[in-house]
Amino acid sequence: MKPVRIAIADDDADMRNVVRKIIERDGGYELVGEAENGAELVELFDREHPQALILDVEMPVMTGIECARAIQDRDPGTVIIFSTAHDQYMQDAFELYAFDYLLKPFKLERALKTLELVRERLAEREKAVERTIAEGPARAAAGRIMLRHKEGVSLISVENIILVQREERMTVIYTSDGNRYMTGDSLAEIDEKLPDSAFIRTHKSYIVNINFIDSITPYGRWTYVVKLHGTTQDALITHEKFEELQKLFE
Repeated sequence: MKPVRIAIADDDADMRNVVRKIIERDGGYELVGEAENGAELVELFDREHPQALILDVEMPVMTGIECARAIQDRDPGTVIIFSTAHDQYMQDAFELYAFDYLLKPFKLERALKTLELVRERLAEREKAVERTIAEGPARAAAGRIMLRHKEGVSLISVENIILVQREERMTVIYTSDGNRYMTGDSLAEIDEKLPDSAFIRTHKSYIVNINFIDSITPYGRWTYVVKLHGTTQDALITHEKFEELQKLFE
């Protein structure tokens, strides 16, 4: 696997230096940039598209929490690691489905372990993509919804929809015939059109067709990764929604 592209953000230059040295010590990462506040990090993210972020919770202009929300709206697959000296932010951090949470001052072994787990998770995701490409798309089925987009409208087979997610401030639908549809409709608007018997809103940024779920594995502390056949994309599911999904199969 290639080095993981990572960016850091902290208004304290000394802390950025500490994080930089930890990343360099790991050796499995490429540092693509640093930011002094959340607004700078969002600009950096749009420019460099890092796979992972280590960001301070308390920053000027735009807090780490606000920054993480903006970045997840662009790419919910981004691995987010929060850092702070105050653990009262933990609940807000994990409501954003952060991968992990590092308390300052960092314990070197703890930080290196987190970086190792991030690399393992991204490597698993890469292998899943390769398997899905090799297996090929699933067959389409009947039953359609009307989807609005800038070119007009498309009629999409409902049972052919694998995944709906927020991406680059748009809602994107992935289908089993290999197509990708973008719309300005919100995730909530699409969710209303889909049958509850087959679709579940697993996360604020994802809707999943349960018939395409291959596996669910832990991701961080209170979140899981959903692997889907028929697409190279995967999704996140919260612990609460995971329990809801379990009940559907009982």
